[in-house]
Amino acid sequence: MLKNFKFNEQFNNFIIWSNDAFSNDETIIQLAIVALSFAISALFYGLIRNRVQKAIDSSSLPIRVKRVITNLRRTILPITALFAIFIGSIIASSEFMGVISISLNYVIMKVLVAWIVVRVSVQFISNTLVRNIFALSIFVVLALSIFGVLDQTTTMLDAIGFSFGEFRVSALAIIKGMFSIFVLLYLAIFASTFVERSIFQSKSLNRSSQVLIAKITRVTLIVFALLIAVTSAGIDLSLFAVFGGAVGLGVGFGLQKGVSNLFSGMLLLLDRSIKPGDVIEIPDIGTFGWVNNMAARHTEIVTRDNKSFLIPNEDFITQRVVNWSHGNSYIRLQVSFGVHYDSDPEEVIAVAIEAAKKPERVVDYRQPVCWITEFGDSSVNFTLRFWIKDAEQGITNIRGQVFLELWKAFKEHDIRIPYPHREVYMHEVPDHAKPKSKKKKPSDGTKKKSEKDT
Repeated sequence: MLKNFKFNEQFNNFIIWSNDAFSNDETIIQLAIVALSFAISALFYGLIRNRVQKAIDSSSLPIRVKRVITNLRRTILPITALFAIFIGSIIASSEFMGVISISLNYVIMKVLVAWIVVRVSVQFISNTLVRNIFALSIFVVLALSIFGVLDQTTTMLDAIGFSFGEFRVSALAIIKGMFSIFVLLYLAIFASTFVERSIFQSKSLNRSSQVLIAKITRVTLIVFALLIAVTSAGIDLSLFAVFGGAVGLGVGFGLQKGVSNLFSGMLLLLDRSIKPGDVIEIPDIGTFGWVNNMAARHTEIVTRDNKSFLIPNEDFITQRVVNWSHGNSYIRLQVSFGVHYDSDPEEVIAVAIEAAKKPERVVDYRQPVCWITEFGDSSVNFTLRFWIKDAEQGITNIRGQVFLELWKAFKEHDIRIPYPHREVYMHEVPDHAKPKSKKKKPSDGTKKKSEKDT
C-alpha cells in the first residue's frame, strides 16, 4: 500500500528534529513568547468581543456589510497575537535578553499572517460552511509550505494508496479529487446563480422559458464541473465504464422517481401548461393556490392560508389539474339562490345583476348574467354568473361578497327568500271507524286452575 515511502526513516527524522529543537534554550524561550502572546490576546479578545459585536449591531450599515465585519471580528485574536509575538521577539532578540535567533517566532508570525489574509480573502463567500472549508484548505497548504514540509507531505500522501490492475488510487489523488469537485461544484453553482439572475431579468423571455433555460444551464454546468474535477484528479473515466454502467442501472432504479420528476418539470415548462404565477387546482388532493416556484423535483403551490405545498412534478403529468389562468386570467364564477314564488322573475334577475356589479373584484370583462334554473319545491331557483381577474386573491371571499350584496338588494326590494315548510293536518276519527277492543281469552293454565279450585 505504501510505495517508495520509508515510514521508519521519516519517523526517526522527526524524533531527531524534535530532540534538537526542544533541547535548545532559544526554542523554549520562543515557544514561551508564543504561548504568552496567545494568552494575552485571548484575554484581550474576551474583553472587547461583546462590545465590538454590540457596536456592529447598533450601526446603520447594510446587513451584508455587518455580516462581513462580524466574520472579520474573529481575526482580532490572531492579529493581537501577531503583534504580541512581534514585540516579544524584538525584546528577546535585544541585547537585554541576549537571544540571537527568533527563527521559530518568525515562522509562526508568517503562519498568522497567512491565516489573517486567507480569512479576509474568503469573505466574498456568503455560505459559512463553504467559506470555512475554503479557508481551512488554503491555510493548510500555506502552513505546510511555510514550515517547508509541503513536498514531504505530498510525497507521503502519494505513497499511500492501492491499485486496481494498472490503475492506482492514492490518498493524494483522492484529496485532490475531492477538493477539485468541491471547488468546481461551488463555482458551477455560483456561475449558474449569476446566469439565472441575468435570465430572469430578461424581458424578451416569458416566465416558463426563463425557468427552463435556467434549469438546463444549472444542470449542464454541474455535470461539466463533475467531469472536469474527476479527470483533473488523474482518474481515467474509461476504467469505470462497466462499473459505472452497473451502478448507473442500480441508481436508475433507485432514482427513477427523481428523474421522472426532473423530466416532468421540463415537459411542463416546454408545453407551458403550468408556469410560475398560474392559479391551479388539483382536485384529487384538494389543493388550490398559485404556482410560486418550479424546482427540479417539485413545484411549490402557495395557498390562501400561506401554506406551501411541494408537489412532485410527476403528479402534474399523471393527475387532473385545473389551471385557472392557462389561457388568460379571467375566471367566471357562479352563485345559486332561490326566491319566493310570489316574486317577479324579471325583477329578481335585474336586481341580482346589479348586485353582482358592486364588489370591486367583479370585472366588466363580460356583464354578469342571471338565469332561472329550476322550479323547486319551495322556491324559484336562479344561477348568477360573474367574472373576476384575480383568482389568487381567493374564491370564497368574492362569492361571500356577492351573496351579501344580494341579501341587501333583496331586502331593499322586498324580495323574499323562502325556506322549506310542511303543513300537518289533524283529523278526528269517527266512533264507527275506531277498532273494537277484543277481550282476551284466559289461557289453558288459567282454565285448569279454576276447574281444580271448583
